[in-house]
Amino acid sequence: MDETDVEQVTLALLDAATDKDPEVQRQVRKSMLTLGKLQPDRVLAMCQDYLLKHPKLVVSHRVVILQTIELIAGCRIEEISSPRIKSIISLASDEMTRSKEVIPDWQQAASNILVAVGNKHINDVMEEILNKFQPGVLPHFFVIQTLANLSDSNVYGMVPFLNAILGTLLPMLSMAKHDNMKWAFSSALCHFSDSILEYLANLDKAPDPTVRKDTFSSEIYAAYEILFNNWIQSRESKLRLTVAEAVGSMCHLMANDKLEEQIPKLIPTMLSLYKKNNEHFIISKSLCQVLDASVNMGSRVLETQLDSLLLALHHQASAPIDYNNPPTVKNHNEVLRCFSLLANSFPDRLVMFVLQKLENSNERSRMGSLAVLRHLINSTTSTMENKKLLILASIRQPMADHSNKVKKRVVQVISAMAHHGYLELEGGELLVRFIVQHCALPDTYQRGEKPTDPEEVTNESLRTMCDNTLHLLTTTVGRLADVLWPKLLYYLTPSQYSNATTPLCKSLIILGNKKKQNQEPSCNINFTQEVNLPSPQTLMIRLLVNAAFPFNSRGHGAPSLSLLQILGINIHPNTEILWEKEIPALLSILDESTSQSLDKKHWDEKLLKFLSKTLATIDDDKWVCQLAAEATRYLSTYNNALEEKNFLYQCIGVTLQQCFNKEVVKKQLQEVLLTARHNDALEREGVALGVGLCANSHLEGTLAKLDEFGKSDAFKKSPSIFNLLKERNDVEVEKVKSTLILCYGQVALNAPPEKILNRIDQDILRCISKHFNTKDLTMKLSLIQSVGLIAKAISECVKKQGYVFSRKQELITVMLDFIKAEPADTLRTPVRHLVMTTCANLLPLDPVLSENEIFDLLKVCVNSVFSLPPETHTPEKTKEEEILDPKKRKALYKDTMAALQELLKSVLAKEPTPDGLQNVFKHIESWLSSGQDHQRERAITATAHVLSYYLDNLTVKNMVSFHNFGALLGRLSPRCSDPHPAVRPAAVDCIYALLYIQLRYEGFALDYKDESVDGLLTLKNQLENPDHSVLYKTCSDLTKVMSKRLPQQQLATLIFMLFEGLVDTQTNCCRASSVILNTLLKNRGAGLQELVPEMLEVLHTRLQSITEEQVRVAVGQTVLILASQHLQTVINALINQPLPYDSWTSEMWMALGADPIVANQIIEMVMEKLLIMAPYIDKKENMIRGGSTKMATNQPLAMTCGLKELLLNGQSQEPAVSQFPQLFSCLIVRVGASVGVSAPRDNNTKSTSPIHVAGVATDALKILLARAQLDEVMKRMDEDNTWDTMREPNTHISGITLLARAMAKHAGPRLPAILECLCPSLNNIYECQRITVTAFFSELLNHHVVSELMLIDVLMNNMMERISDPSCTVRMLAVRGLGNIAVGSPEKVNKYAKELLAAMSSGMEEKDDPGKLITLEAMSGLSKVLLYLDKKNVHLLVVYIFMKIKPFLESENDEIRCASIHLMGNLSKFGSGEQVFKDQIHNVLVSLLLHLVDPNAHVVKACKFAMRVCAPVVGSDQITTMFQNHLHDDKSLHYGEFINDLTKYLIQDFPSMLNFYHISVIQFFKSNWPEVRAAAAMFIGFLLSNLSEEHFSHLNTGTITKGLVMLLQDPDPVVRMKAAEAMGHFH
Repeated sequence: MDETDVEQVTLALLDAATDKDPEVQRQVRKSMLTLGKLQPDRVLAMCQDYLLKHPKLVVSHRVVILQTIELIAGCRIEEISSPRIKSIISLASDEMTRSKEVIPDWQQAASNILVAVGNKHINDVMEEILNKFQPGVLPHFFVIQTLANLSDSNVYGMVPFLNAILGTLLPMLSMAKHDNMKWAFSSALCHFSDSILEYLANLDKAPDPTVRKDTFSSEIYAAYEILFNNWIQSRESKLRLTVAEAVGSMCHLMANDKLEEQIPKLIPTMLSLYKKNNEHFIISKSLCQVLDASVNMGSRVLETQLDSLLLALHHQASAPIDYNNPPTVKNHNEVLRCFSLLANSFPDRLVMFVLQKLENSNERSRMGSLAVLRHLINSTTSTMENKKLLILASIRQPMADHSNKVKKRVVQVISAMAHHGYLELEGGELLVRFIVQHCALPDTYQRGEKPTDPEEVTNESLRTMCDNTLHLLTTTVGRLADVLWPKLLYYLTPSQYSNATTPLCKSLIILGNKKKQNQEPSCNINFTQEVNLPSPQTLMIRLLVNAAFPFNSRGHGAPSLSLLQILGINIHPNTEILWEKEIPALLSILDESTSQSLDKKHWDEKLLKFLSKTLATIDDDKWVCQLAAEATRYLSTYNNALEEKNFLYQCIGVTLQQCFNKEVVKKQLQEVLLTARHNDALEREGVALGVGLCANSHLEGTLAKLDEFGKSDAFKKSPSIFNLLKERNDVEVEKVKSTLILCYGQVALNAPPEKILNRIDQDILRCISKHFNTKDLTMKLSLIQSVGLIAKAISECVKKQGYVFSRKQELITVMLDFIKAEPADTLRTPVRHLVMTTCANLLPLDPVLSENEIFDLLKVCVNSVFSLPPETHTPEKTKEEEILDPKKRKALYKDTMAALQELLKSVLAKEPTPDGLQNVFKHIESWLSSGQDHQRERAITATAHVLSYYLDNLTVKNMVSFHNFGALLGRLSPRCSDPHPAVRPAAVDCIYALLYIQLRYEGFALDYKDESVDGLLTLKNQLENPDHSVLYKTCSDLTKVMSKRLPQQQLATLIFMLFEGLVDTQTNCCRASSVILNTLLKNRGAGLQELVPEMLEVLHTRLQSITEEQVRVAVGQTVLILASQHLQTVINALINQPLPYDSWTSEMWMALGADPIVANQIIEMVMEKLLIMAPYIDKKENMIRGGSTKMATNQPLAMTCGLKELLLNGQSQEPAVSQFPQLFSCLIVRVGASVGVSAPRDNNTKSTSPIHVAGVATDALKILLARAQLDEVMKRMDEDNTWDTMREPNTHISGITLLARAMAKHAGPRLPAILECLCPSLNNIYECQRITVTAFFSELLNHHVVSELMLIDVLMNNMMERISDPSCTVRMLAVRGLGNIAVGSPEKVNKYAKELLAAMSSGMEEKDDPGKLITLEAMSGLSKVLLYLDKKNVHLLVVYIFMKIKPFLESENDEIRCASIHLMGNLSKFGSGEQVFKDQIHNVLVSLLLHLVDPNAHVVKACKFAMRVCAPVVGSDQITTMFQNHLHDDKSLHYGEFINDLTKYLIQDFPSMLNFYHISVIQFFKSNWPEVRAAAAMFIGFLLSNLSEEHFSHLNTGTITKGLVMLLQDPDPVVRMKAAEAMGHFH
């Protein structure tokens, strides 16, 4: 290659080195480097020349070139000639020092060259630099900098020069006046010292192993004196730090005596730097080096500096560490290293200092001290050994600190101490307590909240740390086992440690298991000998209460139970076997539960049963009595956890059951009643449950105790009684009475049935009835609950013996008074549900209530519950009462509704007859049609429950009629489609129950199953779907079942009930009524002759006034009868209705489709009219402007609209199918005639009606296809969104094409008849109709089905005729159709070869073709046809067609470009083996290759195809294989690699054509597409890189160079980048 070309390219790259695009810049540098690596001398010479010729080049540009020189020198240093090396060194030196000012980027780049070259040619570089480093003259800043960097990068080369350099440098130090020079000298001295130290440390590798430290000591000391005495006090902090760093490095090189002499000055000065600088890491690092040097030489004077050193270092250790800022972390580590160094020399002083510092309460200071202490414990173990007790004593003070940050450090220190044997020493248990205390911390933040300060140590994080530490101490420090076991048990019982229960239990379980496995004697705990441990009874009760609330305190239930099992032998030897069986079963329940899924009541019962079994197994009355006493004493610890306390009361009750010492029982009951905090509801309930459980074994004693307590001073309003209640003088007497009342209720429920009946009146009711007139809510609730419990107790006893409860009515009246006193508009208290539950419990007892009493009971209860606002309603807050939280409110509502349902069932149970049912239903009936969703829901739910209960308990003794069956059905059936989702399924349940009740009354057996009635239950699922059609289908199915079972005499009642349903408050129910009505009339109307006229009249007049669509449709069905008698009149009337039709007219049309005969007559009439009437008229828009619009004619439009509505009726299928070909053809032509046509104007309003003329016809066609059940066609049309496409002028043809495609694929057999109907329209005067039919026919030719149906000749003849149609669009479609034959019927292509080639050739030459659409179709068509034509038919035309195509290859139009490339590919098979064709292929090969990156994906695909098929013609096996392997449509192509390989083959197989190829490629440097320009540059680049020397003669490198230089200035950065890349191949 010509020298000048390489130079031109390098020059262009040098010019472009600062391109504005960073990617281009990167590529330019890369190419320069590539050229430089291949021809280092020449490129370096160019770079040098460039810099010399452009002395005023901007700095950034110079820098890039210098960086390039550095990179080339760095990687090709061996290959660069010696003269070039010298000139580079000289250039770099000159560039570096040309400006006296410091210009960092420029001079640094030059300096870097010297460093890079210096790695190999240190002597040459030093010779140059030392010229600029003359004694007595202050050198350039970057000369010093370069020396420093050289000493770093080439230690062994530089150290031999350092003595001389230091000799020259020392006198210069005093000449440096500016800070930047002082900085440079200091930095250099630091680097020099580090290099010397590295050299001395690796003498075995060094070139001169005789070098010693003292070789440099005097020079280093001299330099040190200037730096230390003069510069370290500079005002510039950067300089101070660099000097400090240098001094640190220099210390190791100073003579020992000199260093010892300097320490008293050096250390205070270093320490003072901390205050003057923000960056402390360098100072600490330097200080560490000074201390290291001092300690190593055994300095004596160091001790005098200790105090100030320790203070300063402590201050540093206390500085906050920011882990996102590495220097602060490094500084902290260096400071700790300083402490370690000092600890080895002065252990006592150091420890005393740290421990004294611990006493300082400042947070930061303490954290620092603790960090140092931890470091010393871990790193200087031997030194610390004799100071352990001292440290243990001193750590107490920081343990009392309130700061979590300090506590975190304390925990870290304790962890370190534990691993080094501190915790076994006296006082170690305090450290354990500290850890446990912090395992019990409460949360700082509620769930979801986050700390605002990222540095904050939250309680959560500290607690987790302590949990982990306790676990670590338990598992990894073996010798701690006896420190922790059993002492950790102490922490289980005090309430302040409750949050630590889980980690404590886990640790104790690990320790206990280990001791058990190793059979250590310490496994058995001596509770009397061990101080401070809780008793076995207290431990058991604590762990049991924990287990009752397994998910509290971070999930302490399972660990508590597991620990209980391990402690079994220590609690009581008898428990071991029982607990091994029982506890794992309890644990497995917890394993499978979550806090939401656990059934708390069931779980509590299991635990109480477990306790009971345990006590029976222990079988030791003294032990049990002690348990009862301790549990009672332990109650007060739960004063802030009332649910737990409630459970503990139950445990006490169970314990007292097993206690045989009556005195103890009496005493504990007294204690429980007196110490209870009666103000709290949960506690009152707990006391009552405990007392009740006790009564199971001690009924007499318990009643006596309650009687005694009731008469005690606790109930006298005198001050003295409050002394009894342990100074709880805020206890209201009412609350104590409430507890007592509840106790009586629980006693009644729990006492043995055989003993309780005769005690109810005299002992229990006597004591509670005196409180019935109370106004106090608490007492009310207690009374209601108690009466309910008594009623339950009696019902249990009555099963075994008869009993008349004389006070029943009195109690019910009292209960109802409580309900009446409740506010009607809000539910705040459980009074309602408790009263109803109690009444339901009382109802079954004798004597029976009168009818009036029951009426009052139901009226009060039903109205009181149903009238409540919905549960989501938030009541106004009153002064006395707090608003309930939503969860509680929800539960209260649920309980209240459930209680009402139970009450209704209890009433019905007393009279299970149709009348009894009616007596209950009449209270609910009016609520069923309430306007409020929640009230209807309550009413229907209650009804469903009542009917279900009635059915379950129904016994038919004699043939009674269910006389209210029809009325109930009429009321309930419309609710099956209530808008409120909860009402619907409940309504179905009601109907289901009613029908089965009717079946029972008809005499069917109890186990009889009626399929149709059972089918109703599956309807419930459908009702979940709010879709109206589903709801009404369901209603209809429901009605059929009802109708089947309905006695004739109840039919009229039901129908007139349903008429009322048409005006229900809920429109959904009106609709349901109409559906049920229609279905009923269809099934049973025959028997209602006398009612039909009246009903029809009512329904007909309502059609226009009923607003509900569904109801109108349902009613409209009856209208069809009228139309069947007066068809012509009805049609005329409907056609003359104003357009667009209103919904009423549309419904009428639609109704007409229900009768096939009527529909058939209408369809024929409409088709006939549409054929002969003009579809539109041309209306002039404006007299002045001219132009016209197409306006639809009225009657055809009205008929199309009517036809559309009629076809919407599913019943119209039969006539639609029988007339399908005619109707399809009629509508497709109608669509064509309607596209772009506007609706007729209404003369009254002067505005166009909102009707889409083509849309109506399209809709009608769509419905027709549906009626003909062409589902696949419909599916395809919907997927492709064809309907919308077809109705708009600009996409109409695509729409028709898609329709034809779908018909051909999925409705082939229907085509012959359709074609026959459509052919006449091809000669239609309306162009729009010709276009539509031609488009349809054109697409049919695409499918083989027309050949199978023998329609090909008809279609081809029609297309040939249309080739000369006056309409450009019709001609284009005809050409398209002719091309399609190759796809649809390839076997027919040669039959029509002559006609096809003629048509396509003329198409490619079409003059009247504004968008080149005909040309495009002709090329695409020819492409398709060529695949099947015989060679003899095409042979002579190949080159002619090729010449025609070539101009289109670079067309701006993507589609034409694509089609022409495709066609070229298809031509290839006809020209293979012909030299002339091969030449043509080579002619266009470059174009194809470059268009592989065309911006249009279709063009790329076409190129791949054309190149694959033309590959064999190219004349190179390698290229053929390559094209066929790599150019697949679905494979992505790595274009660079592909072109690279291709150029290799071109060079190999076609060397003579290289000139032609590169000229062709260069032409594309001016292509319109940047992608193609970039590809052309790439092509040239690879061509150059793969060309061997002898082939260069084929190329005009000058033109290439010129072209690439031009591309390097292209506006597109990608092009510039590729040009730069190509230039990298010039070598």
